[in-house]
Amino acid sequence: MLRLINPKAVKAAIGLNRQWVACISQSATVGQQSEAAVSSSEQFRQKRIKLNIKSDNVEGRPLYLDAQATTPLDFRVLDAMLPYLTNYYGNPHSRTHAYGWETEQAVEKAREQVAAIIGAEPKEIIFTSGATESNNIAVKGVARFYGSKKKHVITTQTEHKCVLDSCRALENEGFRVTYLPVQANGIIDMKQLEEAITPDTSLVSIMTVNNEIGVKQPISDIGALCRSKKVFFHTDAAQAVGKIPLDVNSMNIDLMSISGHKIYGPKGVGALYVRRRPRVRLEPIQSGGGQERGLRSGTVPAPLVVGLGAAAELAQKEMEYDTKWINFLSKRLLDRITTALPHVIRNGDPEQTYNGCLNLSFAYVEGESLLMALKDVALSSGSACTSASLEPSYVLRAIGTEEDLAHSSIRFGIGRFTTIEEVDYTADKCIQHVERLREMSPLWEMVQEGIDLKNIQWSQH
Repeated sequence: MLRLINPKAVKAAIGLNRQWVACISQSATVGQQSEAAVSSSEQFRQKRIKLNIKSDNVEGRPLYLDAQATTPLDFRVLDAMLPYLTNYYGNPHSRTHAYGWETEQAVEKAREQVAAIIGAEPKEIIFTSGATESNNIAVKGVARFYGSKKKHVITTQTEHKCVLDSCRALENEGFRVTYLPVQANGIIDMKQLEEAITPDTSLVSIMTVNNEIGVKQPISDIGALCRSKKVFFHTDAAQAVGKIPLDVNSMNIDLMSISGHKIYGPKGVGALYVRRRPRVRLEPIQSGGGQERGLRSGTVPAPLVVGLGAAAELAQKEMEYDTKWINFLSKRLLDRITTALPHVIRNGDPEQTYNGCLNLSFAYVEGESLLMALKDVALSSGSACTSASLEPSYVLRAIGTEEDLAHSSIRFGIGRFTTIEEVDYTADKCIQHVERLREMSPLWEMVQEGIDLKNIQWSQH
């Protein structure tokens, strides 16, 4: 269960996972699949791990189920990067010698690979340091460029923090920002969006897949509406690229943010798609040598960009396989937990969702206590970018989740290299610790006795 990742192990995992996906596709019934999986996992559960919650001692490294925070570097991506970390170290902007030419060629190939996965032209791809920078350039850049004519921006209350903070920065500059609410399932109301758009609106920024609850927004409908109103549409697709099919032209997307380390690529690199026809103009937020069409100055890090390109190409090739595998594991995890435990709530729409992001609330259990108990599994209670805050998730509050349930939520992130044994182990440990923590809770005891907690008048001392 506890393992160190190395290329041989990853190759073995890929082979095993592919066999499982083949079994899923060809098996006549779900029952047959379950029997095979259970017999395999029974042997796995016999292996004991030394775990002392009190002293936080874990033998080995924890399992990793936090794929929304980051993903491991695919060994095939590393293979593509290594030559540009050693022999091919030229500056891609050096035009007078072979060292620059060979790295420039590699960068342009990566540009083509990233463009291909979203149906864009290579010239429309701008390399950045990650999705946070891409979001900043898109939101601030468009708003400021068209600020002399239009002073209104629309986003949602469940966006990534970097989008929300960019919008607040624009408000300090005199822009008006509308923060659209979402419905209880996490999806926006298209009628509210249409009513919010005015002749003064320059940009609508709505993420494709939410990083905390996995909900997919109706991107095609939003794009069509924005195009009909002649408003630019930006989407933060860091959690969507390489995981669900995307086409910037059919979806009428004008700007799209991409992250390398969310698709098994390196950290520190991302991209921003900027449409050329009809042309989107934006004001750079960084001054310098004018690289990347003048929109993002600075030397392009060739090894990282090569890694991003390789990761994008792999994701495009393996999207169908990854989707089947992740859907299978997600359903297995959810079914195993909800069958054994009552009062478990799935946050977000169960249909319009990316199943690799499974957010569950365990009523009458403190989420942080559960995370502390599950020391041998790397999990999260929400976005890694806001995990320092003790406040309940603003995304869960936006969908109307009560504060106690918001505090009891855990996000399970399933990825390409996650195994059946890891999912079974995580589910069983989760069930074990939730039952233990509930037994310690006086509220759970009252619920077991049939007392309705909502009707209790709590006195203050």
